[in-house]
Amino acid sequence: MATSSFIAYYRVSTTSQGQSGLGLDAQRAAVQAYVQSVGGTLIAERREVESGAIDERAELKAALKQCRSEKAMLVIAKLDRLARSVHFISELLRSGVEFVAADMPHANKLTIHIIAAVAEYEREVIAQRTKASLAAAKARGVRLGNPNAANQSKMASDKTREQADAFAKGIKTVMQALHAQGATSYSSLAKSLEAHGVGTQRGGRWTAAGVRNILLRINALTT
Repeated sequence: MATSSFIAYYRVSTTSQGQSGLGLDAQRAAVQAYVQSVGGTLIAERREVESGAIDERAELKAALKQCRSEKAMLVIAKLDRLARSVHFISELLRSGVEFVAADMPHANKLTIHIIAAVAEYEREVIAQRTKASLAAAKARGVRLGNPNAANQSKMASDKTREQADAFAKGIKTVMQALHAQGATSYSSLAKSLEAHGVGTQRGGRWTAAGVRNILLRINALTT
């Protein structure tokens, strides 16, 4: 590895964690162990305190700026601390700053895109489930003792569709990246997804028909 200087980026989720150092020691230990293993030097550390749903991170931007000026590599403890959205990862890749995750030091750009897509999908599904649960609770409160089977069926159908749409949006970038790598047919895309350990929405195996269906859904969402 040509780069010998590293700048660490640590992230904790709440102010109390930031003050107490909860989770910070483990991140620092992982980063220091990695830097030492490659014979590098940790020249600076940046700590962010905020929610994982926020992509505007002042400390991360400062770390990237310092990496450019010092010709250093950004190092984080775990890839999922940055991979919260495909858009954010794309911006990071375009920044021109080299970065590495101590838990996945050999991850390439395609792998990073895949992890980001899955992380974004999981976040959207959680949001959809929360929304559906609140709606269902409200409906039960209004119609207590008088269940409406038709409405319940529609809610279940809407929830299923929303989850399928969220998965399609999340995996779109992965499909594009695999296509750019040469997987241009339904069957080759299915094989590539399997090779990278990406499961279907329900965690199953990909088939050519499954790839075709998800691409049709992606197309419907973007037209």
